[in-house]
Amino acid sequence: MFSATVEYALRAMVVLADHNGTPRTAVQIADVSQVPADYLLKVMQPLTRARLVVGQRGKHGGFTLAKPPAEVSILDIVNAVEPIRRIESCPLRISAHGTALCPLHRKLDNAMAHVEDALRGTTLAHLVSEPTPMKPLCGAIANAQVPSLPTR
Repeated sequence: MFSATVEYALRAMVVLADHNGTPRTAVQIADVSQVPADYLLKVMQPLTRARLVVGQRGKHGGFTLAKPPAEVSILDIVNAVEPIRRIESCPLRISAHGTALCPLHRKLDNAMAHVEDALRGTTLAHLVSEPTPMKPLCGAIANAQVPSLPTR
């Protein structure tokens, strides 16, 4: 249902939420989230434009969340990267339907509304604080340590 880009954005945001306030470089985020570093930089662009993350250049730079994890919903992240498209008029452009949806398209749109509600009701804070032995990332990722910034 969701693209790899959305998955990567969600993984990156979970890493940042798990280290809230501590800047993480793209390489550090990529290592923990198992997202290709070059692609991660592309994923971070719409998250920055949506003001979900802040990027800081320089020696002690990196990415941090722009808001507390409790204020960032999963829907915010999904919509920043690939907005969920609702069905507002007949996708087949049947003129007789206009903006009145047929039963099939109405059901599909209702399903998307439920998905939006579920994602809107879940925040990054919910994900990283849930009492479970697994982090909301895959297998070995959950136990991986984020490399620290080199000191000079």
